[in-house]
Amino acid sequence: MQEKQSSREMLNYYLNKSYSDAIEGKKRGELVCWASSIAPCEFCETMGIHVLYPENHAAGIAARHGAEKMIQYAEGKGYSLDICSYARINLAYMDLQSCVAENIPLPDFVLVCNNICEVLIKWYENIAHELNIPFILIDTPYNYEDEVSERSIDYIVAQFEHAIEMMEEITGKKFDYERYDEVMKMALDSSYWWLKSMELAAAKPSPLKGFDIFNYMALIVCMRGKSGCRDTFKKLAEELQERIDNGIAAFKEGEKFRIMWDGIACWPYLSHNFKTLKAFGMNMTGSTYPTAWALNYKKGDLRTMAKAYTSIANNLSLNAQIDLRVGTVDTYHCEGVTYHMNRSCKTMDFLQHEMQQKVAERTGAPFISFDGDQSDPRNFSKAQFETRIQGLAEMMEQKQAQEEK
Repeated sequence: MQEKQSSREMLNYYLNKSYSDAIEGKKRGELVCWASSIAPCEFCETMGIHVLYPENHAAGIAARHGAEKMIQYAEGKGYSLDICSYARINLAYMDLQSCVAENIPLPDFVLVCNNICEVLIKWYENIAHELNIPFILIDTPYNYEDEVSERSIDYIVAQFEHAIEMMEEITGKKFDYERYDEVMKMALDSSYWWLKSMELAAAKPSPLKGFDIFNYMALIVCMRGKSGCRDTFKKLAEELQERIDNGIAAFKEGEKFRIMWDGIACWPYLSHNFKTLKAFGMNMTGSTYPTAWALNYKKGDLRTMAKAYTSIANNLSLNAQIDLRVGTVDTYHCEGVTYHMNRSCKTMDFLQHEMQQKVAERTGAPFISFDGDQSDPRNFSKAQFETRIQGLAEMMEQKQAQEEK
């Protein structure tokens, strides 16, 4: 990679490299793991195992408008339309091994952490069963209380230790704890610069078009334990700070409204969603979704790492999830909130109604919700989205007018 590249050029370079390295490594007989998006990548990176992420891969297929064909193929095999659309895309890909995005090699084992949803367990069990490969599970108890219990941390640490033992058996190599410390430091640095970049988006006016966060997010999912991830987000933070210092806003015509987006993006309609918001002068400056990958723990300490992996937003108590959203609205100066009622993500959908009411009560920010799906294009209506966003604009305008009196 040449010097003086922009963060966007670095993003594309390292994403392509993550796929090509796995493909070439597989040809050489090196091991490939398929992992859930917030599983402990530190273990695989320490062991020199190539890691690919089916959720990220499915999102890329959906963004390139190749999801529906694969979803229908999976449903034809008997998979229900009520299960996650990422799962249906990935389970179809296992058979087809061809898609509109990058093709990826099949795994030698799978690593799943259910801190974001329970569907992952059965999805990855199916992968392991169909391919007859090892299945490694990190089971993170749901946090019904506001604090993670010591008992839960003990339980997860024991699973971390078991996962390391399984990887030693799979690879035939001993786990290198010195290398592990280096990887943890790299992952922490990547998380720091990722969070720093998002924090800079809080400036008024914002130096970042909010939907760019969803594009950059792919790298923190795929390469959190690698230097390329850290370097890209450090470069992004430098670019954003330079724009702030020079008074350069993301929207030349100015931000009329700043909003928070709650939930996963609608990948098949990302462009439509962005253009609709922009037409009403809205910039998405805050989102609870990307912060999930900004993990923080003490280097070399399995206990703080266990706590970090079970403190992911989806695994928090209702009160903690409400606090997270209130904090996002306040930090990023959001004047309204849009909630994605994602058919694929029922864990979040079931909590959303109460969260909407509580967040509105505490922030005073008007909100709307719309029906959609992270990757199944059949579950989204452009007309409904446009009407709801228009309604949000009218509510924010009314609120602004009242405050100016």
